[in-house]
Amino acid sequence: MEYNTVRTKMLMPEYGRNVQRMVEYLGTIEDRARRLRNAEAIIELMGTLNPHLKTIEDYKHKLWDHLYQMTDFKLDVDAPYPAPAPETVFARPTVLPYPQHEVKNRHLGRNLDGLLQKALDEKDEEKRQGLTQAVGYYMKLAYTNWHKEPVHDDMIKNELSVLSNGELQYETGGYRVHFDLRTNFKQRPNNNNNNNRNYKGGGGNRNFGGNNTNSNNNSSGGGGSYGNNNYNKNRKFKNNKNK
Repeated sequence: MEYNTVRTKMLMPEYGRNVQRMVEYLGTIEDRARRLRNAEAIIELMGTLNPHLKTIEDYKHKLWDHLYQMTDFKLDVDAPYPAPAPETVFARPTVLPYPQHEVKNRHLGRNLDGLLQKALDEKDEEKRQGLTQAVGYYMKLAYTNWHKEPVHDDMIKNELSVLSNGELQYETGGYRVHFDLRTNFKQRPNNNNNNNRNYKGGGGNRNFGGNNTNSNNNSSGGGGSYGNNNYNKNRKFKNNKNK
Protein backbone atom coordinates (compact mmCIF):
# COMPACT_ATOMS: atom_id res chain seq x y z
CA MET A 1 0.00 0.00 0.00
CA GLU A 2 1.26 3.44 -0.93
CA TYR A 3 1.14 6.01 1.86
CA ASN A 4 1.17 9.78 1.55
CA THR A 5 4.54 9.88 3.31
CA VAL A 6 6.25 8.21 0.33
CA ARG A 7 4.39 10.21 -2.34
CA THR A 8 5.58 13.42 -3.91
CA LYS A 9 4.58 16.69 -2.29
CA MET A 10 1.40 18.26 -3.65
CA LEU A 11 2.18 21.82 -4.64
CA MET A 12 -1.51 22.71 -5.20
CA PRO A 13 -3.60 20.48 -2.87
CA GLU A 14 -6.90 22.07 -3.97
CA TYR A 15 -6.69 20.25 -7.32
CA GLY A 16 -6.17 16.79 -5.86
CA ARG A 17 -3.71 13.94 -6.25
CA ASN A 18 -4.94 12.85 -9.70
CA VAL A 19 -4.27 16.24 -11.28
CA GLN A 20 -0.86 16.23 -9.64
CA ARG A 21 -0.07 12.90 -11.30
CA MET A 22 -1.18 14.27 -14.68
CA VAL A 23 1.13 17.24 -14.24
CA GLU A 24 4.00 14.91 -13.31
CA TYR A 25 3.37 12.87 -16.46
CA LEU A 26 3.26 16.10 -18.46
CA GLY A 27 6.93 16.68 -17.65
CA THR A 28 7.91 13.31 -19.14
CA ILE A 29 6.46 14.06 -22.62
CA GLU A 30 9.26 14.88 -25.04
CA ASP A 31 7.15 16.01 -28.02
CA ARG A 32 6.56 19.76 -27.56
CA ALA A 33 3.28 19.90 -29.50
CA ARG A 34 1.88 16.89 -27.67
CA ARG A 35 2.96 18.37 -24.35
CA LEU A 36 1.05 21.57 -25.16
CA ARG A 37 -2.11 19.62 -26.05
CA ASN A 38 -1.95 17.71 -22.76
CA ALA A 39 -1.35 20.94 -20.85
CA GLU A 40 -4.45 22.47 -22.44
CA ALA A 41 -6.49 19.39 -21.47
CA ILE A 42 -5.26 19.69 -17.89
CA ILE A 43 -6.23 23.38 -17.89
CA GLU A 44 -9.79 22.44 -18.93
CA LEU A 45 -9.95 19.83 -16.17
CA MET A 46 -8.69 22.32 -13.59
CA GLY A 47 -11.41 24.79 -14.63
CA THR A 48 -14.05 22.06 -14.26
CA LEU A 49 -12.85 21.12 -10.77
CA ASN A 50 -12.88 24.76 -9.67
CA PRO A 51 -15.82 26.44 -11.41
CA HIS A 52 -15.69 29.44 -9.07
CA LEU A 53 -12.53 30.57 -10.87
CA LYS A 54 -14.56 31.19 -14.01
CA THR A 55 -16.17 34.20 -12.35
CA ILE A 56 -12.75 35.91 -12.32
CA GLU A 57 -11.83 38.05 -15.29
CA ASP A 58 -9.29 36.27 -17.51
CA TYR A 59 -9.46 33.13 -15.37
CA LYS A 60 -7.45 31.10 -17.90
CA HIS A 61 -4.41 33.19 -17.03
CA LYS A 62 -4.79 32.21 -13.39
CA LEU A 63 -5.15 28.52 -14.29
CA TRP A 64 -1.94 28.62 -16.34
CA ASP A 65 -0.16 30.25 -13.40
CA HIS A 66 -1.37 27.39 -11.19
CA LEU A 67 -0.14 24.83 -13.73
CA TYR A 68 3.30 26.42 -13.76
CA GLN A 69 3.29 26.39 -9.98
CA MET A 70 2.35 22.68 -9.90
CA THR A 71 5.40 21.91 -12.05
CA ASP A 72 7.65 23.94 -9.73
CA PHE A 73 7.98 26.50 -12.57
CA LYS A 74 9.72 23.94 -14.82
CA LEU A 75 7.01 23.62 -17.50
CA ASP A 76 8.33 24.34 -20.99
CA VAL A 77 5.41 24.88 -23.38
CA ASP A 78 4.27 27.57 -25.78
CA ALA A 79 1.55 28.80 -23.44
CA PRO A 80 -0.70 31.76 -24.35
CA TYR A 81 0.55 33.50 -21.20
CA PRO A 82 4.10 34.08 -19.97
CA ALA A 83 5.41 31.97 -17.13
CA PRO A 84 5.21 33.73 -13.75
CA ALA A 85 8.28 34.30 -11.61
CA PRO A 86 8.48 32.53 -8.22
CA GLU A 87 9.33 35.84 -6.58
CA THR A 88 6.03 37.28 -7.80
CA VAL A 89 3.88 34.32 -6.76
CA PHE A 90 5.35 33.89 -3.29
CA ALA A 91 5.87 37.57 -2.55
CA ARG A 92 4.65 38.59 0.88
CA PRO A 93 2.20 41.48 1.16
CA THR A 94 3.39 44.72 2.66
CA VAL A 95 2.76 45.18 6.36
CA LEU A 96 -0.09 47.53 7.15
CA PRO A 97 0.89 50.55 9.28
CA TYR A 98 -1.35 50.01 12.30
CA PRO A 99 -1.74 52.99 14.66
CA GLN A 100 0.44 52.72 17.72
CA HIS A 101 -0.72 55.71 19.78
CA GLU A 102 -2.76 55.09 22.92
CA VAL A 103 -6.40 56.18 23.16
CA LYS A 104 -6.81 58.57 26.08
CA ASN A 105 -10.56 58.20 26.54
CA ARG A 106 -11.50 54.72 25.44
CA HIS A 107 -15.17 55.03 26.46
CA LEU A 108 -15.52 57.96 24.03
CA GLY A 109 -13.55 56.49 21.12
CA ARG A 110 -10.39 57.48 19.22
CA ASN A 111 -12.19 59.96 16.94
CA LEU A 112 -12.85 62.29 19.86
CA ASP A 113 -9.24 63.48 19.90
CA GLY A 114 -9.50 64.69 16.31
CA LEU A 115 -12.83 66.42 16.96
CA LEU A 116 -11.46 68.17 20.02
CA GLN A 117 -8.39 69.38 18.17
CA LYS A 118 -10.50 70.69 15.30
CA ALA A 119 -12.73 72.61 17.69
CA LEU A 120 -9.72 74.04 19.55
CA ASP A 121 -8.06 75.18 16.30
CA GLU A 122 -11.16 77.07 15.13
CA LYS A 123 -10.75 80.86 15.48
CA ASP A 124 -14.30 81.95 14.68
CA GLU A 125 -16.26 81.99 17.95
CA GLU A 126 -19.59 81.10 16.36
CA LYS A 127 -18.18 78.12 14.45
CA ARG A 128 -16.17 77.09 17.48
CA GLN A 129 -19.30 77.00 19.63
CA GLY A 130 -21.08 74.98 16.96
CA LEU A 131 -18.22 72.49 16.89
CA THR A 132 -18.34 72.35 20.69
CA GLN A 133 -22.02 71.43 20.60
CA ALA A 134 -21.31 68.77 17.97
CA VAL A 135 -18.52 67.32 20.11
CA GLY A 136 -20.82 67.23 23.14
CA TYR A 137 -23.53 65.47 21.16
CA TYR A 138 -20.97 62.94 19.91
CA MET A 139 -19.83 62.34 23.48
CA LYS A 140 -23.40 61.61 24.54
CA LEU A 141 -23.78 59.09 21.72
CA ALA A 142 -20.49 57.38 22.58
CA TYR A 143 -21.32 57.31 26.30
CA THR A 144 -24.76 55.79 25.62
CA ASN A 145 -23.31 53.09 23.35
CA TRP A 146 -20.67 52.18 25.91
CA HIS A 147 -22.65 52.26 29.18
CA LYS A 148 -26.18 51.51 27.88
CA GLU A 149 -27.70 54.10 30.19
CA PRO A 150 -28.85 57.73 29.91
CA VAL A 151 -26.37 60.57 30.47
CA HIS A 152 -27.03 64.05 31.83
CA ASP A 153 -25.94 67.18 29.98
CA ASP A 154 -24.13 68.56 33.04
CA MET A 155 -21.89 65.49 33.10
CA ILE A 156 -20.95 66.01 29.44
CA LYS A 157 -20.33 69.70 30.09
CA ASN A 158 -17.96 68.99 32.99
CA GLU A 159 -16.07 66.22 31.18
CA LEU A 160 -15.66 68.30 28.00
CA SER A 161 -14.35 71.18 30.07
CA VAL A 162 -11.77 68.89 31.68
CA LEU A 163 -10.69 67.39 28.34
CA SER A 164 -10.24 70.81 26.72
CA ASN A 165 -8.65 72.45 29.80
CA GLY A 166 -11.62 74.81 30.14
CA GLU A 167 -11.42 76.18 26.58
CA LEU A 168 -14.62 74.55 25.32
CA GLN A 169 -17.88 75.17 27.20
CA TYR A 170 -20.79 72.97 26.23
CA GLU A 171 -24.26 74.54 26.48
CA THR A 172 -26.80 72.21 28.06
CA GLY A 173 -30.11 71.52 26.41
CA GLY A 174 -30.84 70.78 22.80
CA TYR A 175 -30.85 67.17 21.69
CA ARG A 176 -31.14 64.55 24.38
CA VAL A 177 -29.77 61.04 24.01
CA HIS A 178 -31.22 58.31 26.19
CA PHE A 179 -31.22 54.53 26.27
CA ASP A 180 -34.66 52.97 26.56
CA LEU A 181 -34.88 49.24 27.22
CA ARG A 182 -38.54 49.18 26.29
CA THR A 183 -37.72 49.74 22.63
CA ASN A 184 -36.24 46.25 22.45
CA PHE A 185 -39.56 44.61 23.21
CA LYS A 186 -42.75 44.52 21.20
CA GLN A 187 -45.68 46.28 22.81
CA ARG A 188 -48.88 44.31 22.98
CA PRO A 189 -51.96 45.93 21.45
CA ASN A 190 -54.29 47.49 23.99
CA ASN A 191 -57.68 45.80 23.68
CA ASN A 192 -60.57 47.60 25.32
CA ASN A 193 -62.95 44.71 24.74
CA ASN A 194 -62.19 42.88 27.97
CA ASN A 195 -65.39 44.11 29.61
CA ASN A 196 -67.51 44.18 26.46
CA ARG A 197 -67.20 40.76 24.89
CA ASN A 198 -69.66 39.68 22.23
CA TYR A 199 -70.86 36.14 22.71
CA LYS A 200 -72.62 34.02 20.14
CA GLY A 201 -76.35 34.44 20.34
CA GLY A 202 -76.27 37.56 22.46
CA GLY A 203 -75.65 41.20 21.82
CA GLY A 204 -75.79 42.47 25.37
CA ASN A 205 -73.13 42.83 28.04
CA ARG A 206 -72.46 40.34 30.79
CA ASN A 207 -71.29 41.39 34.23
CA PHE A 208 -69.63 38.67 36.30
CA GLY A 209 -69.36 38.75 40.09
CA GLY A 210 -70.35 42.31 40.89
CA ASN A 211 -73.00 44.99 40.77
CA ASN A 212 -74.41 45.77 37.42
CA THR A 213 -73.04 49.12 36.31
CA ASN A 214 -74.51 48.95 32.81
CA SER A 215 -77.69 50.94 32.54
CA ASN A 216 -78.97 48.77 29.66
CA ASN A 217 -79.50 45.49 31.50
CA ASN A 218 -82.58 44.35 29.62
CA SER A 219 -81.22 44.24 26.10
CA SER A 220 -83.06 41.73 23.99
CA GLY A 221 -81.16 38.64 23.03
CA GLY A 222 -78.34 39.46 25.39
CA GLY A 223 -76.86 37.51 28.21
CA GLY A 224 -78.03 37.92 31.77
CA SER A 225 -76.24 39.48 34.72
CA TYR A 226 -74.70 36.82 36.94
CA GLY A 227 -73.70 37.26 40.56
CA ASN A 228 -75.78 40.37 41.34
CA ASN A 229 -79.09 41.02 43.04
CA ASN A 230 -81.04 41.15 39.76
CA TYR A 231 -80.73 37.42 39.15
CA ASN A 232 -84.18 35.91 38.58
CA LYS A 233 -84.39 32.58 40.40
CA ASN A 234 -87.91 31.78 39.13
CA ARG A 235 -87.40 31.34 35.44
CA LYS A 236 -90.47 30.99 33.28
CA PHE A 237 -90.56 28.11 30.88
CA LYS A 238 -92.86 27.56 27.98
CA ASN A 239 -96.04 25.66 28.79
CA ASN A 240 -96.06 22.11 27.58
CA LYS A 241 -99.24 21.52 25.62
CA ASN A 242 -99.07 17.75 26.21
CA LYS A 243 -99.63 18.13 29.97
